[in-house]
Amino acid sequence: MCQRYVIPEQLVAEREFLPSVAWWRYTPRYNVALTQNVPAIRDYAQSSEAVMLRWGLIPAWVEGDAAAWQVASVRMGRVPQSEASADAWAAGRRCILPMAGFYVWHLTADNYRQPFFVQLRNRSVFGVAAVWDRWVSEEDDVIESCALITVPANELLSELSGPVPGMPAILRRRDYATWLQGPTGAALAALGTYRSDWMLTHAVSPRVNSTEVDDAELIRQVG
Repeated sequence: MCQRYVIPEQLVAEREFLPSVAWWRYTPRYNVALTQNVPAIRDYAQSSEAVMLRWGLIPAWVEGDAAAWQVASVRMGRVPQSEASADAWAAGRRCILPMAGFYVWHLTADNYRQPFFVQLRNRSVFGVAAVWDRWVSEEDDVIESCALITVPANELLSELSGPVPGMPAILRRRDYATWLQGPTGAALAALGTYRSDWMLTHAVSPRVNSTEVDDAELIRQVG
């Protein structure tokens, strides 16, 4: 599972994903939480565009209070048929969320939830598979939102977090285009559990527990 994550500098993300059109404007953030706007890459005329989406998927068919629908993630095996994501999946609304890392929490023997920062070896920026949808309210307000895809956790994250639903579906660079524009079968085949030995983790300050805190010190190793 991924409850909070870190987004990279805009120029670094653009060098990684090479969007044909960049509409986004943002600064690095170190404690991204549900309902906040996040950078995303999605299909644009068989190329790609860089946009900002709200994290917390609101399906297009939702009526009334959209706040009741804020789906952070969908399991890989449930994406095509989940109530939240089925329509977006059928319409080919896939996207990629740029990340510099994410947080997990380890329950210690003293019943303390110690946060850990997770990053990749030799990749300062990486892409996580996601789906997006466009919701329009009765007042014609528009919210474009997204939910990341999760896959079974690897040994490292299972050891840290225990029996968790999964981990973010980290894409290999060669699979970016397949996820955005490939047939559904090929897109699903691009998803998989990222190897433990390709990841690094370290304990960080419990300051990350507050969504009001967002600075570079959050990813600094402690202990």
